[in-house]
Amino acid sequence: MLQIAENWYETKKINHDLTLIYEPHVHPFLRCNIWHLRGRDNDLLIDTGLGVSSLKDAIADMIDKPVLALATHVHYDHVGCLHEFDARLMHEIEAPAMEAYDEFSWLRISDFPDDYQAALKTEEYSDYLVKALPEAGYDIASYAVTSTGVTRTLAEGDVIDLGNRALEVFHLPGHSPGSIGLWDKTSSTLFSGDALYDGELLDELPGSDIPDYVQTMKRLRELPVKIVHGGHESSFGRERMIELIDAYLNWRA
Repeated sequence: MLQIAENWYETKKINHDLTLIYEPHVHPFLRCNIWHLRGRDNDLLIDTGLGVSSLKDAIADMIDKPVLALATHVHYDHVGCLHEFDARLMHEIEAPAMEAYDEFSWLRISDFPDDYQAALKTEEYSDYLVKALPEAGYDIASYAVTSTGVTRTLAEGDVIDLGNRALEVFHLPGHSPGSIGLWDKTSSTLFSGDALYDGELLDELPGSDIPDYVQTMKRLRELPVKIVHGGHESSFGRERMIELIDAYLNWRA
């Protein structure tokens, strides 16, 4: 019997402008980093989590200006609450998939292939990829991503303007065809989505492409990064970035 979560989301202040929002009751495999970046004219929300519970309601006290909700890619742990926001941004390759969402989106471990099931099962997560429910009566079997239209499609080189800062869109295919990152040149900060994070990188999912991933890694290796905020796990600096990239390239050499 799953407990009822007192709070579905938790937050961690990174600096004056950046806050990490995450879902502590979700399996680390699906526990997406949701980044809230404050701007002068607009705020930017990078990814929106599973959609099990309303993100918009949870962060209402953090919002005092228009919000741009950007999905780094179409996987369900990153787009679950995208529909809640008026401005919705995604790469042009994957945006059409949001209109009638039918990507795999499983919360039951038994729905995954056998080799994944063995890796996903832990003492805390034996049946489901959540260890609590957002509210009494929530039906895990009814979980589904809400389809929605994208209000702005993105491509390589586009700029997200927040008034006092501008972030450049990097197309980073490999994990998925339309994976993107955001580069803040002024602070040498990369928001990398699932193209790069400090954990096992997945390049054999439906839509993944290993040769594309290799090229993405080679590109990122040349970037003068000071800090990387990934789609999962903890943030890291350039030295760790090089270690992660080289490990991947050696694995796929």
